[in-house]
Amino acid sequence: MEIFDPAELWNKEQIESVQLARLKNALARARNCAFYRERLDQAGIGPDSLRSPDDLRRIPFTTKQDLRAQYPSGLLCVPPSEIVRMHCSSGTTGAPVAVCHTQNDVNVWADLMARCLYMAGVRREDVFQNMSGYGLFTGGLGIHFGAERLGCMTIPAGAGNTRRQIKLIRDFRTTVVHILPSYALILGEYLRSNNENPRDLPLRIAIVGAEPYTEEFRGRVEDLFGIKIYNSYGLSEMNGPGVGFECAERNGLHIWEDAYIAEVVEPETGRPVPVGEVGELVMTSLCREGMPILRYRTRDLTRFLPGECACGRAHRRVDRILGRTDDMFIIKGVNVYPMQIEEVLMAFPEVGQNYLILLENDGVSDMMRVQVEVRDEYFVEDMRILQNLQKAIARRLRAEILLTPRVELVESNSLPRAEGKAVRVRDSRDNK
Repeated sequence: MEIFDPAELWNKEQIESVQLARLKNALARARNCAFYRERLDQAGIGPDSLRSPDDLRRIPFTTKQDLRAQYPSGLLCVPPSEIVRMHCSSGTTGAPVAVCHTQNDVNVWADLMARCLYMAGVRREDVFQNMSGYGLFTGGLGIHFGAERLGCMTIPAGAGNTRRQIKLIRDFRTTVVHILPSYALILGEYLRSNNENPRDLPLRIAIVGAEPYTEEFRGRVEDLFGIKIYNSYGLSEMNGPGVGFECAERNGLHIWEDAYIAEVVEPETGRPVPVGEVGELVMTSLCREGMPILRYRTRDLTRFLPGECACGRAHRRVDRILGRTDDMFIIKGVNVYPMQIEEVLMAFPEVGQNYLILLENDGVSDMMRVQVEVRDEYFVEDMRILQNLQKAIARRLRAEILLTPRVELVESNSLPRAEGKAVRVRDSRDNK
């Protein structure tokens, strides 16, 4: 097995030993800001009181609200003169969150990202096209620096502009792309609408992340382009991309435990859940100097996968992100996650590449409509065929989410599309 970094092959004992030492250092650094110093003092926790990584559970959680309250520099643990980069959330759903990095933080991040890419089969001979937004969003520069660290020719294409993306792929013989899963389908459909075969592009690997999607969705994109897709997981609070990644086995995402400690807890109680059970992912950074973050509640839903990975790496694996605690909506007393609906829809070969979940109130009760694009070859004039498809989708959705939505079949490419993250749910209820 080829590796980028010897730490990839550390055994559990080596990982736990390094985790404990780095966790103590992280606590010592975190005490340089008043926010964590007060919290740790109240909990009676210091670096010398830690005996194993499990003692981490004595530390209080950090939430998104905490980070917003400390904006812009309340969590800074080094002098401002040592900060070389800042990334920031948009703040569209509240106050923004800023995360600051020292030069060493940036270097460690690039190394972790390069480790991820190499594990997925990317090599310095590859041409890497980054179709992610740059600027304050971490996905652009995070992936970019990792690809350059690996030695790839790296094209900072940025997001959108489909015609230019395709021209760059052809002109520079791009072999690896970083792309949103929903945008990958837009790219493929654009080619097919121009009577071109997406499989004729020189691509062989796609790195995808930033939005949840199902295994069925991945299969569609792979079949469309004839490529291998590898899942990436990251979040700005822990650096950005490079926190977890799929190996060649593509059976869960390895969390780099020499840089992070991951927990999975019950969202309601905060208690750890058994391996294999779904809960909320909680992350602690171990190597960050500028702004270490302890026990951050990500709101992402996943589970630890049991057993060892066939690739030989002992770093723990989590399942693909199954949704977010704040993505869930309640309708008629039933908890529903959008990913449940996508999984059902993508199992139908007749279903196209886009769908939209509409939550409404008719003045009496809440209702859900699911608008589903149908592929051109199946959108026939025989209403009986379409009605049968409509009923079949409704039945399977009821079996999955325990309520029957109103299913509306629409023509291919008729639903709104975004070159950024896909919008899958629109909630117009007054009581949302």
